[in-house]
Amino acid sequence: MQRRMLIAVLTSTAMLLSACHDDDHDSYHSGDNIPKNNITNPVVSTPTAYNQTDMSATAGESVVMTYKMLGINNKEVQATALVFTPKTAPPAKGWPIALWAHGTTGVADICAPSRSQLNSYIKAMIEGLLTAGYVVVAPDYEGLGEPANNELHPFLNVKSEAFSITDAVVAARNYLGNKVSNRWMTVGHSQGGHAALSAAQYQSRAQLDYKGTVAVAPASNLQLILLAGESLAAQQTDIKQKIETLASLDTFTALITAGLRNPNPSLQYSQVFKSPTDKIADNAETDCYPSLEQEFGTAMNTYAEDNADDITNYPRTQSNFMTLSPVKKFLDTDSQPLQVKISTPIIIYQGAMDTTVPKVATDTLLSGDAAKNSPITYKTNTTWDHGTAYVLNIPNILIDVQTLMPIQ
Repeated sequence: MQRRMLIAVLTSTAMLLSACHDDDHDSYHSGDNIPKNNITNPVVSTPTAYNQTDMSATAGESVVMTYKMLGINNKEVQATALVFTPKTAPPAKGWPIALWAHGTTGVADICAPSRSQLNSYIKAMIEGLLTAGYVVVAPDYEGLGEPANNELHPFLNVKSEAFSITDAVVAARNYLGNKVSNRWMTVGHSQGGHAALSAAQYQSRAQLDYKGTVAVAPASNLQLILLAGESLAAQQTDIKQKIETLASLDTFTALITAGLRNPNPSLQYSQVFKSPTDKIADNAETDCYPSLEQEFGTAMNTYAEDNADDITNYPRTQSNFMTLSPVKKFLDTDSQPLQVKISTPIIIYQGAMDTTVPKVATDTLLSGDAAKNSPITYKTNTTWDHGTAYVLNIPNILIDVQTLMPIQ
């Protein structure tokens, strides 16, 4: 019942937003005004050993690389990335680079994947790529794990994610020298799927030979997802389910707000959230995704217990927060991938049972002119959810990489 309700809500919301934004799909831009990466000495000091996960069975080298990138504020900043090399000798033309774009962890430095253990599924995929003869580069993204600890991650910002990726590849090639080729591609899931599509749009910045993109359950159409989530919660009668839905939405909104405070430091949490929930949202700058979601949920549960399971008047988001200038610009433009025609192959995996990035959001993404004029293969399944769309397709993703970028 909840699943059918979600589909109905999302479909109606998608139709409404499409009607409101028809002009957005009238044309696409094919020009390349992308600044090229000409950063001098892109690798900052010698990369350090990555010991959070034992990759010795398949990796010749596992390191954390600090590199320079062009940040969201058009200034050179430092970022970090994992770099794994195969145990086998490089082929004649060098190892190609498969870039892994990770899903949402948070916006605080402590949430950087390079500071944590890889989950078993990501480890398995990286090991598969290494065994097949690919270097794997896995950036933390701008503001995550950066050495100065003073820059917030611009969460789901297309250009920031893209430059985090392109500049990590350039730096990895600088570090590894002639052991790597100039061929590369991107694979990502969830936020990483969004980042992978972003990289496809801005890949020319690296000035290398980009071979394609694999995006699994890529985030997009964030306003649609937020509004549909609110509508779903309004229809839920089970208080626990309602709180789970709302806590997830508020966590998502808090991460967006925190990320927006990088280019918009004057933006305050109190402009987006009502008091005292704005104090929880502020923790997005220090706490990672799971902890933050739990904090939102705990506060709502406490309120429900004190108010006979009625959270109608619980102080959540401000009614007009989506109309705030930086938020509106982010939702309408800065967070939306596939705004231009892409010339390189794209493969998208999307499950119909996904309630995190619902299929209708991806369907809507692919209905635009830019997407329709791009070489996209869309693979869907009625049983995949947000996690299984990735986990069950790891063998297929490995085949995709080998097909789009064979070892030479």
